[in-house]
Amino acid sequence: MTGSTILVIDDDTIVRESIVAYLQGIGFKTHEAGNGQQGLHIFRDCHPDLILCDLRMPIMDGLTMLSQVRSEASDIPFIVVSGAGVMTDVVEALHLGASDFLVKPIVDLEVLEYAIHRALEKAQLLMENKRYRASLEEAINSLKSSLTLLQEDQKAGRQVQMNMLPRHPLEYRDFKVDHNIIPSLYLSGDFVDYFTLSDHSFAFYLADVSGHGASSAFVTVLLKHMSISLLQDYHNNGGKIRVKPSHVLSYINQSLLKTGLGKHVTVFGGIVNTRDQTLTYSFGGHFPLPVIAEEGKKVRFLEGKGLPVGLFEDAVYEDVIIDLPRQFSLTILSDGILEVLPQKSLKEKEDHLLSVIGEGADTIATLTERLGLNDIQEAPDDIAMLILARY
Repeated sequence: MTGSTILVIDDDTIVRESIVAYLQGIGFKTHEAGNGQQGLHIFRDCHPDLILCDLRMPIMDGLTMLSQVRSEASDIPFIVVSGAGVMTDVVEALHLGASDFLVKPIVDLEVLEYAIHRALEKAQLLMENKRYRASLEEAINSLKSSLTLLQEDQKAGRQVQMNMLPRHPLEYRDFKVDHNIIPSLYLSGDFVDYFTLSDHSFAFYLADVSGHGASSAFVTVLLKHMSISLLQDYHNNGGKIRVKPSHVLSYINQSLLKTGLGKHVTVFGGIVNTRDQTLTYSFGGHFPLPVIAEEGKKVRFLEGKGLPVGLFEDAVYEDVIIDLPRQFSLTILSDGILEVLPQKSLKEKEDHLLSVIGEGADTIATLTERLGLNDIQEAPDDIAMLILARY
C-alpha cells in the first residue's frame, strides 16, 4: 500500500535514517522519532497508518509506547523491532497487540517492506469487516421492523420492498449488475439482490416466490434477512469461508421448510470471482433459463437444473463453474415474462427472448423497451429481470 504514512521510532540514528530512506524510496511517507515519548507526540499529531518501533529505547521504551497507542487506537498496525536477545519482550509486545515483529539487525529491507504491506493489508481488512458488521447489523434491525410494517399495511409493505432492493447498479471492476421489477399487484413476490463479498468477488440472485401479494412479499423479506445473516457470518469469519451458491440454496431450503408458511421459491444465484474470471452458479428450479450472450457467438440458454427451494426436504443443489468471456451479458428473468410475450408457444417465446437479447438488448433499459414492458398497464404476474454484464 504505497503512499501510506509510517512512523519510524528508533534511538539508533543510523538505523532509523536508513529505514526512513528506504521506505521513502519505495513510495511511503514517513515521520521519525528517537524515543517512545517523542513518537507518541508525533502519533497523536500526525495519525500515521503504521508504526515501526524499536523495543529498547531511553525515556520511553517500545512496550510502553505500544501499550499507550493501543489504549488510544486499537486498530493501527504496530510492528516491533527487537534485538535477538530480548525475545521475552517480543512475546509481551505480541500480547499487547503488536501486528508483527522483526529481529535486529534487519539485513534485507525487503523483509521489512513485506511485513509492512502485510500489516497494512490486514488492518484494511479488519476495518472493512468492521464497516460490514455495522452496516449488516443496521440492515437486520431495519428488516425486523419491516416485517411488522409489511403485515400491517400494503403501502408500507411496498415501501419496505423498495428499500430492500439494491438502490443502484453494482459496478465492480469492469462488471455491472442491474435489475428491474414490475409487480403484478401492489406487492411483489419477485426479488433480486447483489452485493460484494470480498476484494475479488461479488454475489447476485433472482428469486420468484410462489403466489402473489402480501404473503409472497413476506417471504422476500425473509430471503433478504437470510442473505444478510449469511453475509454477516461470512465477514465475521474474516472472509475465510468459501461461499458456494449450492450451500446457500440448501440453507434457504431448510429455513423455509421450518417456517411452515407453505411457500416455495425458484432461485438462480451466482458468485463472480474476478481473480479467477469465473462464474459459479446454482439453480433452484428457476425458469426460464438465463440467457448468455457473448460477442461473436450464438446467444444461448445457460445449462443447469435444480429443485425449487422450500419444497422438498431432501433437495440437493449443484454448483456449475464457467469461465467468463471478455465481453458478455447474462440475463435472468422470472417466469412472469412468459405471461406477457405475445407469442403463442413456449418455444416461440424462448426464441423471441434469444433474438431480442442477441440483437443487443444487454441493459435493463433496452431490454425493458424491446420486450414492450414499458407499455404494460397491469401484469398478470410479477416480472423480475437482472442483467450481469461486462462490456
